[in-house]
Amino acid sequence: MSDDRIRITLDESEMPTHWYNIVADLPTPPPPPLHPATHEPVGPDDLAPLFPPELIAQEVTTDRYVEIPEPVREVYRQYRPSPLVRAVRWEKKLGTSARIYYKYEGVSPAGSHKTNTSVPQVYYNALNGVTRLTTETGAGQWGTALAYACSLFGLECEVWQVGASFDTKPQRRTLIEVFGGKVHRSPSTLTEFGKAFDPEHPGSLGIAITEAVELAAQDDATKYALGSVLNHVLLHQSVIGEEALLQLAKAGEPGADVVIGCAGGGSNFAGLAFPFLREKLAGRQEPTIVAVEPSSCPTLTRGEYRYDFGDTGGMTPLMKMYTLGHDFVPSPIHAGGLRYHAMAPLVSHVAHEGLIEAVALHQSECFESAVEFARTEGIVPAPESSHALAQARRTALAAAESGEEPVIVIGLSGHGLLELGAYDSFLHGRLDDDPLSDDALSASLAAVPAVG
Repeated sequence: MSDDRIRITLDESEMPTHWYNIVADLPTPPPPPLHPATHEPVGPDDLAPLFPPELIAQEVTTDRYVEIPEPVREVYRQYRPSPLVRAVRWEKKLGTSARIYYKYEGVSPAGSHKTNTSVPQVYYNALNGVTRLTTETGAGQWGTALAYACSLFGLECEVWQVGASFDTKPQRRTLIEVFGGKVHRSPSTLTEFGKAFDPEHPGSLGIAITEAVELAAQDDATKYALGSVLNHVLLHQSVIGEEALLQLAKAGEPGADVVIGCAGGGSNFAGLAFPFLREKLAGRQEPTIVAVEPSSCPTLTRGEYRYDFGDTGGMTPLMKMYTLGHDFVPSPIHAGGLRYHAMAPLVSHVAHEGLIEAVALHQSECFESAVEFARTEGIVPAPESSHALAQARRTALAAAESGEEPVIVIGLSGHGLLELGAYDSFLHGRLDDDPLSDDALSASLAAVPAVG
């Protein structure tokens, strides 16, 4: 039973010293990535043009824990451990018997969970003499985090931002530039792939990834950094769930009954959920783990589990994942970080194995929950996190009806202070849900390569 503490903090000495790797505890191993030409499993040499050796090793490791280097922990100490907060005022507003906790990652220098992986990625690249990193970004959280980390270790940062977000989120673009990054609207005329699109094209994360990869492959001193999807990125985010487990215990809770995170590429969700999944697989806890995605980009709930490219141009390895098709262009919803055509292979694997659940929600319901949360808890959530809040609201209201007292843990991945244009659209009735049609889904899936 909770001791009714509202803000549960950890001492700096309690910050995780190791990242957790779910692969070590999975009942069945995840399918390997395949070379796009041979359809054989990729090896380290295939990834070397894009990533330094330490990240390649983390991508393929089956070790349960990977030590966090001291220079990375030194940066983490600026904002970690992040707080776990009991949403008591929101609980009261909902009239629920549930106990709701949110793990708040908006305290990082870049304002989101993305710093958890940008710092180690830049650190390892710096060790190997890399002088420039290229990347993509949707809403801008990842581009901001990578630019910040590059400023710490003296690397250049070049960002291709999805066109729809570039046009509607100028403040995020400015923040990337404040941290020293250079931002391009994607699709751009700077790459051969980008030139194939109309300059007014709204873009997608898949297109932006191809542009960033194309540039990185042309220069030995340049590497590519990905903000989600890949195993090493999910590994770095595990500090979120590891801390949350300790904090729940400090709050007097035996564990979580429901763990909820938003899911686009999958790293934020996995960072919170995978340590809880470890406890579930070991029989120490029995949480229901829920990934929440937009109805306009319903990868887990309506996509197909098959091998596909991680980018639109087909430059990445083929990965087994839930996908809507690598050339799928999502509706320009405000949760830009969730507009990705596929789901991380590890998240896809545990979903396919029935270890987690998935829900797709309309953005109007999500913003309604976010505004209610802001008016009770005082935090304006990122549009991405509003999806987790909306599902938590549903769960809490169901508990109010049943009289049950579940412990709900939410991943609040970042703040929405640079997303006020989206909130303005919601408050003034200009928000469209735009769910994905069956015809559009069928058309995008038709381009997925036939493998195996």
